[in-house]
Amino acid sequence: MVSRPTFDPNIFSTRITADTWKQLQGKDHPFVNRALQGFPPASTFKIITASAGMESGKFSPDTVLQTYGALTIGGVTFGEWNHAGFGPLGFVGALAMSSDTFFYQIGRGTGGEKLIEWTRKYGFGQKTGIELASEESEGLVADDAWKQKNLQLEWTVGDTVNMSIGQGFLQVTPLQIADMFAVPANGGYRVKPHLLKDDEESKQWRQSLHMKPETIKVIREGLRQVVAGGTGAVMNVPDIPPASGKSGTAEAPPGPDHAWFGGYAPSDKPEIVVVVFCEHSGGGGGKTAGPIVLQVMKAYFNHQKPAKPAKAKPAANN
Repeated sequence: MVSRPTFDPNIFSTRITADTWKQLQGKDHPFVNRALQGFPPASTFKIITASAGMESGKFSPDTVLQTYGALTIGGVTFGEWNHAGFGPLGFVGALAMSSDTFFYQIGRGTGGEKLIEWTRKYGFGQKTGIELASEESEGLVADDAWKQKNLQLEWTVGDTVNMSIGQGFLQVTPLQIADMFAVPANGGYRVKPHLLKDDEESKQWRQSLHMKPETIKVIREGLRQVVAGGTGAVMNVPDIPPASGKSGTAEAPPGPDHAWFGGYAPSDKPEIVVVVFCEHSGGGGGKTAGPIVLQVMKAYFNHQKPAKPAKAKPAANN
């Protein structure tokens, strides 16, 4: 896990001055380990909305819905990110194009309780169990009880719709997002991340979410299409095996948007999951965070290739 900006830990080997301490508390907050702090997950969360929709039985894997420039739900207008809609889409196309109005309809039809249930099944709203418990945030999965206690207001359909695209009250850590991407990558298991390599069987570190094979298949196809021709096309390069992923762009007023991209590769037999989060970077997730994921993927897969031995030079004749 990498968090930037960083600082030189050697500073603390001796007593530091007040000026040095003040510099370390600068506007970029180098002490914040972003990998373990909560942020709105934006459209990466559509993986969970798709899971909840299909697993609830309210939507079949071959569901097709009309998308729009905007939808008015509960007296509130919720816009599409391209302001025009994409025509009729199924789950695969909606993930590829990251259609908001498609997932608004999935969230509304699934209902807040079922969407929240699946959000927690994926591990959001709780610590992952990594060996950094004191640093790790649980994030936040709000529900009616939380909203009544903290805002003295009831949960509304608008809250569910907002949540369906990863906005609203949701707070999720980049590590939790990596856990989320691992579920479709490994065929439906939630993984407990850990830092120590050991000889225990993988089943010691994972549990099945008991998802239908059709649900996993559709989500995997959607995440592949994100890269093949959707919002993550920056990852569609010959330097790495075919990859899958999902972008996200989170509103974060008053500052610029946050950018997310998570992905795994190879798509057919995944080896690695990579998640990049760019705080207040502006720009879309595919354009801003996606190229960084690609850099990591290139480093990983190029490192895996055995180096070719250098050709021996012929001995000079004496």
